[in-house]
Amino acid sequence: MSCLHSQVCKENDFEEEPEEVTLDGSVDFHNRPAIRTKSGRWVAAIIILLNQGLATLAFFGIGVNLVLFLTRVVGQNNAEAANSVSKWTGTVYIFSLVGAFLSDSYWGRYKTCAVFQVIFVIGLMSLSLSSYLFLLKPKGCGNESINCGKHSKLEMGMFYLSIYLVALGNGGYQPNIATFGADQFDEEHSKEGHSKVAFFSYFYLAFNIGQLFSNTILVYFEDKGMWALGFWLSAGCAFAALVLFLVCTPRYRHFKPSGNPLSRFSQVLVAASRKSKVQMSSNGEDLFDMDSKEDSTNANRKILHTHGFKFLDRAALISSRDQEDQKGIGSNPWRLCPVSQVEEVKCILRLLPIWLCTIIYSVVFTQMASLFVEQGAAMKTRVSHFKIPPASMSSFDILSVAVFIFFYRRVLDPFVGKLKKTDSKGLTELQRMGVGLVIAVLAMVSAGLVECYRLKYAKQGCLHCNDSSTLSIFWQIPQYAFIGASEVFMYVGQLEFFNAQTPDGLKSFGSALCMTSISLGNYVSSLLVSVVMKISTEDHMPGWIPGNLNKGHLDRFYFLLAALTSIDLIAYIACAKWYKCIQLEGKREEKDELGV
Repeated sequence: MSCLHSQVCKENDFEEEPEEVTLDGSVDFHNRPAIRTKSGRWVAAIIILLNQGLATLAFFGIGVNLVLFLTRVVGQNNAEAANSVSKWTGTVYIFSLVGAFLSDSYWGRYKTCAVFQVIFVIGLMSLSLSSYLFLLKPKGCGNESINCGKHSKLEMGMFYLSIYLVALGNGGYQPNIATFGADQFDEEHSKEGHSKVAFFSYFYLAFNIGQLFSNTILVYFEDKGMWALGFWLSAGCAFAALVLFLVCTPRYRHFKPSGNPLSRFSQVLVAASRKSKVQMSSNGEDLFDMDSKEDSTNANRKILHTHGFKFLDRAALISSRDQEDQKGIGSNPWRLCPVSQVEEVKCILRLLPIWLCTIIYSVVFTQMASLFVEQGAAMKTRVSHFKIPPASMSSFDILSVAVFIFFYRRVLDPFVGKLKKTDSKGLTELQRMGVGLVIAVLAMVSAGLVECYRLKYAKQGCLHCNDSSTLSIFWQIPQYAFIGASEVFMYVGQLEFFNAQTPDGLKSFGSALCMTSISLGNYVSSLLVSVVMKISTEDHMPGWIPGNLNKGHLDRFYFLLAALTSIDLIAYIACAKWYKCIQLEGKREEKDELGV
């Protein structure tokens, strides 16, 4: 009887216990406060990680071999194909800004991810159909020995429409999925806050695993001329990713969009300019601080006032005219802005110097897909009767990423935390990005030294100079491993940093900044190569990076990149010391400054 009574008491206690809601303002699919035990967390995050891996596999199944498809199937020459791929890749990153804007302003991250994934799948299916029905003629063409015939304008129009739908779909989806995954963890909760930090590492790992499968399995089929099969496999993976994403819909946590940020930014700048001659008090007591209940954007946490960019504080200064307006029809947002809105602009201005310092790193990163491959092709690529494709050496980069993610999460981070003797995590995001820059310098020095020895053992007088050196291609492993290690510190740290330091209404924009950094790195790399070749080919010299690498000095270009990255590191340290982190009302852990 006592057992029965005890069981009834436990059931009553369970019924009376209120369901805990999240503290960060997230809501469920029906716009109700999200219940912690029934939403988000690792159940939703794992689905998003699987979605990311499959979508990455699908995207790189197209992107990695697009230049070969353009030369073998479409009939473009090498220069035209390279230019077409550059434009296409740049368009992907431009569309990332479009996706981030729609997500933060109007649609929210879930709807934006779903819509752009549908576009992505349509683009891939259209590409698969057009290739199979129209482009791969005669049958069996598109491999290394048989080129395809000419195509009509309609067929080419269908092809370009398809690949740019792929660019639109992936570009709009990519900056939002990382942020949406992070949304599944409540950073105001101690345990979920740590899980949120870990999520970014696993997200980047999922990205690299998807890339590894596309760079090996799909590329193998496409290189053998089985383009339609490769494209259909990509489309199937993208469709599976979309289905997975939609199946988990009831479990997701959401944040409401905050409206057009451009109008909010413009209001701050106009209001501050209008009061440029008004005197301000030094303590900031005369600033307009809207109460959460009055704030139309109260779904987002309020940003506390910080010193710096004093001119912008004038937008929140309550003048005599503003006091009269408040008594009447209410304040004019083009004359008076709340402190939180002013601080939103300050946050973005503080982020820009850090973001600019990441572009040089992206220049180093892009060499892996270009000059590293050319360098590898000029080395000994045969092991017995097997020829190693130089591009496949990027697998060592992906393996390095996987190893260093687990090394950092399981070994380095706990060790640094113990050294600090505090409850805080190990290295801060800014410190990790700095470490990434240091390792990037080591990668370029390693690549330069390998090139010196490659030239030492190179055969002189060769025409094309593939396999012209007796130095094995496996000597490239250290430079690929260094790049992989630097990615873990730089790109994972960058994702975490921009997610943590952007205001609640601009989280997707923060992720888009990471993508535009990579895009600008490609453009800066192209510009740097052009400038170096123009200067180094004077007086009829072959230049540092000629078609025949045995006549050039690729090692000098690598050492130049090492020097530029070292200078960038010094500038980065100065910017990181100057940087002041965002201060949110009610944030679980406040810090005045992020150290380096």
